[in-house]
Amino acid sequence: MNNYASLCDDFGVSTYVHGKLEMPTGRETVLHFFEAVQKAFPKMTEFEKRSDNEYMLEEDREAGSYRWASLDNRRLCAGFVNPPSLDDADVHNERILEIAPYHLDISGMQTESMDVLYYFDFLYQGNHDEVVAEALTTGTPLEGLIQIPAARVLHYQPTMMLALDDGCQLQARLSIETRTNAYQVRTGQFPEAPITVYFTVRQFWGKQPFKTFAESYHNQRRVLDELVGTYVVPQVINPLAKAISTKG
Repeated sequence: MNNYASLCDDFGVSTYVHGKLEMPTGRETVLHFFEAVQKAFPKMTEFEKRSDNEYMLEEDREAGSYRWASLDNRRLCAGFVNPPSLDDADVHNERILEIAPYHLDISGMQTESMDVLYYFDFLYQGNHDEVVAEALTTGTPLEGLIQIPAARVLHYQPTMMLALDDGCQLQARLSIETRTNAYQVRTGQFPEAPITVYFTVRQFWGKQPFKTFAESYHNQRRVLDELVGTYVVPQVINPLAKAISTKG
């Protein structure tokens, strides 16, 4: 069971392989790669070319829970939105990481880094930046600023990066994306849109101890789960969910 799904409106697990060189985008290479992905996951039937060098294959989004994979100039990407379990997300992401080197000729030498991340979406119809600030500045030196009479928060998207080893080759990043603009604050007209909390574990390539992308993914997912469960959920996710719920 995916316990994170109960904490937010949508939850996803994604992985991104960042290349030093451009990814192959020839017609036959791209098709062979996505056909191999589809063979592994037959329900991934929605294929499209989004730009000159960006391709996407995914399952039907209307189902609410779906796999996806994409390829662009410098990145191979894969993910599972609202996976039934984290194990299901792992099977999908690891399988694509196993397939990619054979079809796309991706090697460690040409890889800059690999990200594994969780994201949590919270649908909210109101001032995103204000509710994030209320959730995360309470009890901090910044709390007084949001209490200034007649003041309204226009931008609050905190970001933090951490080095998890001495060589700074393994890093973690917390970021929050809001989708409110000054016009909405001025008029008081807010559409319902997601506030997204991202937590990423990035492994820089070259000096890492892992022989394959799948091995690195397994380690990064382990670290990700440990940090999210210990710190991000109690200190970011839960306070944000509570602040949104109090707004009604």
